[in-house]
Amino acid sequence: MNHLGIPALLLLFAGAAVATWIAGVWLAMATDVLDYHFFLAEVDALNRNLGYEGVFQIASLHPQYEFAGSDPDDIANFTNRSPYPTLHLLRESSIDRAVAAFPDAAEIFERNIETMERLGHEGWRKLWLV
Repeated sequence: MNHLGIPALLLLFAGAAVATWIAGVWLAMATDVLDYHFFLAEVDALNRNLGYEGVFQIASLHPQYEFAGSDPDDIANFTNRSPYPTLHLLRESSIDRAVAAFPDAAEIFERNIETMERLGHEGWRKLWLV
């Protein structure tokens, strides 16, 4: 797999004024979550090796995302699912500002899961049908 574009993207993002950047990963790994995890590990290593650890955080979204120890169809997994494998590059300074504005940031994550549990699979499907 050719990852030559990833360092360039990190460098480009480093100089950008935007606080977040989303890269859809349109590769053969779209349905293979294990390959995607290996790819994510390589991107994390590049971030570290290029000296951007502490500058950028890479959030991962995938159509088959599963939290450790959860069942594949656990509705909570859908909080980290996306239609396509996606890397979401965040500036850590932006995260710091968000945490300062919302000191209990973990509450947001917990509320997202609670919302998904209230919706359930049927409610989630209905959202996508309208």
